[in-house]
Amino acid sequence: MLSEGSNISPKLHLLTVNVQLLNTPWSTTGIVRVNPNNYAEIAPPFAGRVTRSYVKLGQQVSPGSPIFEISSPDFFTAQKDYFDARQELHQAQLNLTRQRDLWSNGVGVQRELEAVETEFETKKTTLANASAALKIFNVDLASLELGKPLVLSSPIKGEVISSQIVIGQYLKEDAEAIVVLAELSKIWIAGQLKEKDLQHIHTMDQVYVHTAALSGRPLLGKIFHINQIVDEETRSVEVLIECDNRERFLKPGMYVTLSYSDIPSQHILIPTKAVFQRENEQFVFVQVGRDKFHKRTITTGETTDDQIAILSGLQAGETIVSEGGIFLLKAE
Repeated sequence: MLSEGSNISPKLHLLTVNVQLLNTPWSTTGIVRVNPNNYAEIAPPFAGRVTRSYVKLGQQVSPGSPIFEISSPDFFTAQKDYFDARQELHQAQLNLTRQRDLWSNGVGVQRELEAVETEFETKKTTLANASAALKIFNVDLASLELGKPLVLSSPIKGEVISSQIVIGQYLKEDAEAIVVLAELSKIWIAGQLKEKDLQHIHTMDQVYVHTAALSGRPLLGKIFHINQIVDEETRSVEVLIECDNRERFLKPGMYVTLSYSDIPSQHILIPTKAVFQRENEQFVFVQVGRDKFHKRTITTGETTDDQIAILSGLQAGETIVSEGGIFLLKAE
């Protein structure tokens, strides 16, 4: 309580607190990545020699577009196995038809009919296996010709972002990919958020993406996945953001700044300089009468600019000392 005419009174600034909307923005860094569902590395499936290229760097491709052609003894063997199995199945079908005709006319032998039925099923399985071996390479069996080189095709829609095709080059069966395809019109950005910030974000929240390549104009992205595992070393969680990239401003591997914004919520906001701390206690001075003040313990939340959110300890309509409370401390 201050005495009448105290020289402290003129130094006190009072504020009647009320509820306001609080929007808490914060930023982190992120790394641009390719969506793994729109990314493909094409390597030779077996040893062979490159005989033709159908693409060039930067070219747009569609699913099924030819990429390069490779001649390989292994592929020739797989072709031959397929045609041999198809021919043997055809012959087994003829034998089965003949034995069934004989059996239906009463001149067949059951043991011989059972034998050709077993042989037919065996040949059918052999053909299925030979067909599967070729279908792995997206081979069109209807147009397959014995001796023709294998044409590797694109599994996705995208563009050629890397090409190491050399005509005449011999590739081993364990060679690395010589063509890389990616769809870059939509990309992923991987950001890291601290545990304390996870409560503020949700999937489908909007995020602004900043980079020097955009000359101050941010791109808008959306959070589509929040990892459920916390990195034990950094104590952070990976957040994946999908962003439109039709203008190709963002390149895989680029570092960007991500600006998040919490959904506005209602809080009592007071100036940060009105809050005092002693050991583990935070408090403000609340006016309870003329020249009379009470030290009130409070719980604080987010800080933005020069204001701090009050979680408990104050009610809307109460008046506090917003500036000059240091003189009340000295007068205690």
